This record gives sequence, C-alpha cells and structure tokens, in this order.
Amino acid sequence: MSFRQRLQEIRDGFEPAFWVANLSEIFERLAYYGAFSSLANYLHESLNIPTQQTGALTGLFGGMVWFLAILGGAVADWLGFRRALSLAYLILGCAYFLLGSLGASWMAPVHTAVPLIGLVAFVLTLPALGIALVKPSVVGTTARASSENVRSIGYSIYYTLVNIGGAAGPYAASWAHRHLGVENVFRVSALSVLLMFFAVLLFFKEPRRSGGVQTASLTEAARNLFTVVMNPRFMLFLLIFSGYWIVYWQQYIVLPIYIHGYIDPRADVELILITDAAAVICLQFLITYLTRKIPAFRAITIGTLISALGWLIVASRPAVWAVVLSILVVALGEMVLSPRYYEYISRLAPPGQQGTYMGFAFLPIGIGSLAGGWLGGRLMHHYGELAHRPARVWCALTGIGVATTLLMWFYHLVAKTEVPVTDAAPPT
Repeated sequence: MSFRQRLQEIRDGFEPAFWVANLSEIFERLAYYGAFSSLANYLHESLNIPTQQTGALTGLFGGMVWFLAILGGAVADWLGFRRALSLAYLILGCAYFLLGSLGASWMAPVHTAVPLIGLVAFVLTLPALGIALVKPSVVGTTARASSENVRSIGYSIYYTLVNIGGAAGPYAASWAHRHLGVENVFRVSALSVLLMFFAVLLFFKEPRRSGGVQTASLTEAARNLFTVVMNPRFMLFLLIFSGYWIVYWQQYIVLPIYIHGYIDPRADVELILITDAAAVICLQFLITYLTRKIPAFRAITIGTLISALGWLIVASRPAVWAVVLSILVVALGEMVLSPRYYEYISRLAPPGQQGTYMGFAFLPIGIGSLAGGWLGGRLMHHYGELAHRPARVWCALTGIGVATTLLMWFYHLVAKTEVPVTDAAPPT
C-alpha cells in the first residue's frame, strides 16, 4: 500500500468523535500529570507529611483513579460516552480546585475538625471519580469510532496524544510552581479540565462505528461487569501485569523525594519528569513501526523487562543525568508495551462491552499505584532514612519488574492467550 493510500485510509477510518475525545485527553492528561508531578513534594514539603505516608497518599491518588475506572467503564457504556465525558470533566474541575486549596485559610475549620492525613486522603480520591469515567470513555471511543483496518494506529494516536498532555502537564506545573506557588499547580489543572467540559458538550457526538451497540440498561452493564470478573484467566493476567505498574509509578511516587533528598534539593522535579512523555511523543510511532510484527502479548512482556532494567542506571549513579536516562529507558519499555496492551484488551471485548473491558484494562494501573505507593514509601524510608543506602530502592524495584516478566512468560506458556493480529500495518 502506498503512502497516499495509507494516509487516505487513516483519514476515512476515524469518526469525528475519535478526534474530539482524543484531543480532550491531552488536556485531561495535562491536568493529571501536572498535579501528579508536584504532588509528592507538595505533601512532603508544604504539608509536612512524613515519607511513608507521602508515598501511600501519592499512590492513593493514582490508584483510586484506575480502580474506579472498572465501574466507570460500565457506567460509560450505560450513559453513553458523551454524557460520561462531560460529567467527568465537570467533576475533575471541582476536584483539582479543592486539592489545591488544602492549605487555604478558608479550609482552616475543616483542618480543625478532621485530621490532616484523613482530609488529604479524602480529597485525593475525588479526581478519581472524574478520571474513572474519562479513561474508558476515550479508549472506548477509540475502539468504537475506528475502522478495523486502522485500529492499532488509533491506539498509537491515542497514546501519543496522552503523552503530549503528559509532557505539557509537568511543564505547566513547573511554570505554575515557580511563578504562582505550588498550590496553583492544581488550580491550573482545574482550569484545563473545565475547558474540556465545554468542548465535549459542543463538539462530541456519540460514535457508532465497528458494529458497536450501546448497552441498553444499567442492569446489562452490571451483567457485563460480572461476566468479566468471572473470567479467571483474564483477571490473573491483569493481576500479574500489575507488577509492571508498581515499578513504573515510582517516577512519581518516590523519585521526586529521592531527587530532592539525595541528589539535588534545588532540582526542578517537574521538568525532569517531562522526560517520559517527551520520549513517547518523539519515538512512539517509530517504536510501533519497529515492533509491529511482534505478537501483542510478547511485546507486553518485553516492554515490562526493559522498564524494569531502566532503574538500574540511577541505582548505579545518583545524578540528575542518570535520573533522566533511567526515565528514558523506562519510557522505552512503556512505548513497546502500552499501545499493544490496549489493542490486546480491545480485541477481547465483545460488541457493546468496549467500555467495560477497557475499564478493567486500567485495573493493573490502579493496583500498581496503590501497592507501589505503599511499597515505595516504605522502601525509601528503610533504605534512605534508616539504612542510608537509598540506591537500593531502585535495585529492589528492578527485582519486582524482572519477577513480573518471568510470571508473564510462564502465564503465556500455560494460558496461550495470544490474540491474532489483524491490523499490523505500520503508522506511516
């Protein structure tokens, strides 16, 4: 197929809803990663929360998002993606504003009545209510509004746009932190998603492509949810894959504390954390092209191993350049596996259940964030504050990633769950 033919195929292969949903995801990710990149040091340095609790709370912020995405997928199938997205962005605007107001004077009566840790934990769960609807809605729209012959390209586009937002978020957070104060990082996030509330209302139309049928009722959505839960092989795969996310999320959970505590207290953490998303923006399509003939499950396994080994660089050299290089290698593994992971899950989903299955696709991300927050905070406390050997944190995390790779390899040998690839054309 010529370049011109392939380009025409891409132009004709997506409904307008695909582009509206995915472009709105740029701003949702800007808000999320802007808040996430500042969160650990905001809790630890501005609110004076100890290391272990900071790790757990930061993991809670990420984890609740992805756990609720399971229910969010079913609700999105029931509501329809347009209503789910508009409701989600309205919730997110309010949630981020409240998160940035934890230290505000008007919150003083609440501080008096509620212990600080409890208040922070409650507020950190609020963005999850919105993102739990956004993620399965956008990924479900990508599945439903894409022709079969461009499905994998659709997920590469989705993942690239996600990372444009992921790069813009820490950059915006760095600027807001330096010029407006760290609390206004979260208010910038609030403004970003509130704009998307209006964009969805004005421009998004419910997709109908690929034979998808809208779930008729909430009862049917609940039945779909139960059906997925009762699929033991699928649920075991999701549980094993959670190990990847335990390793991955440490760049937001303990790496900011590690940089300020053991490398350079003046380092601009938000700018350093742009590395991951910037690498994906620049290289995702090339990596997708180079790995297009690798079966999806094998690509997921290879990517898991690459990301795990990346942390050995900063373990061997406590320097900012080593941190950047480690994040770059972690991103390389992410680029190998992530689009193929969403493709793999989407091909398992029956018609009308894309939202539900895509909601479950986020379960490992939630487990990884919650478990990673709990584990990362304790590893940093033990090896950093007690043993004074903080580099061992990264060796331990590499071990978790290698163990996850071995478990996935063994799982595939036993379960034989590879889905045949029907859309392996490169994203030209």
